[in-house]
Amino acid sequence: MDRFSELKAFSVVASTGGFSAAARNLGIAPSSVVRLIDALERRVGARLLNRSTRTVTLTDSGRLYYESVLVILEQIEEAENLASQEGVPQGRLKISAPVTFSTLYLAPALCQLQQTYPKLAVHLNLSDGISDLAEDSVDVAIRIGKPVPQAELHTRWLADQRRIICASPEYFKAVGMPLVPADLRQHDCLSFSYASQSRQWRFRPLAAPAGPATPAEPIQTVEVSGSLSVNNSEMLRQACLGGYGVAMLPVWLVMDDIQAGRLVWALPAYEANPGAMDVGIYAVYPSNRETALKVKVFIDVLEQHLATALPVLPQPAAPVQD
Repeated sequence: MDRFSELKAFSVVASTGGFSAAARNLGIAPSSVVRLIDALERRVGARLLNRSTRTVTLTDSGRLYYESVLVILEQIEEAENLASQEGVPQGRLKISAPVTFSTLYLAPALCQLQQTYPKLAVHLNLSDGISDLAEDSVDVAIRIGKPVPQAELHTRWLADQRRIICASPEYFKAVGMPLVPADLRQHDCLSFSYASQSRQWRFRPLAAPAGPATPAEPIQTVEVSGSLSVNNSEMLRQACLGGYGVAMLPVWLVMDDIQAGRLVWALPAYEANPGAMDVGIYAVYPSNRETALKVKVFIDVLEQHLATALPVLPQPAAPVQD
């Protein structure tokens, strides 16, 4: 075990007051945190933490040691930043990102990042929740949607996102194909539980490709109901593939299924969820200090990868008239 990991684990345990909280922060198992602390205490020859079944507190020796450790860790970070400013991105890069999107699109970008900048050590935390960058010591977070503007955060747009209505061929064969948004009231509509107004689906007719320019069409809101609400888009996709119901899913997640015939795109002449929160894929990073070069190069690599990797939505047909 390296000394940096021991010092980092000790500082996080001291600041969070527990092994479980420290493990979540560091992205490792609680048992690994315990081993790091045990190794550190053996090396310094002193007990640094008072441990009970509920709390972890610093001993007198631990308090003195903690103050020194904070200085050491700050100096290490400053040294890494100086190295980055010299044009050589290196050191630890902690990234937070959504689970399904990362599996499909972030992994290839990270491979390219490592090949180009081998001195970077990526620490990736996958979660569909919104992480607190300061509390979790995250350098950069990838988010899907439009983050609420915050003074302490910078936001950089990476790629557009559209959602489409889809279900399995078997489902539509059994229940029928919706021709207009209002038809969805008769369907089992599966929803994403993190989304606001997850049971109010919004649509706007798209202009015909060759038609004249017209004023913006009014948005239609449909109150839907369904038997499944889940906080993971891949679970919704699997439910659709299994014929569970119909869902509003990201193009980047289901376009391969559409092209292969595993899912059917319904209501293609309507824009789903127009003007809603989920309008793009973003990188978010702290603005309370200059952005380290390692954060910048990661965002650049990911943006370039997404420009060619994300699927393009085909041109829709003219909408069906009510």
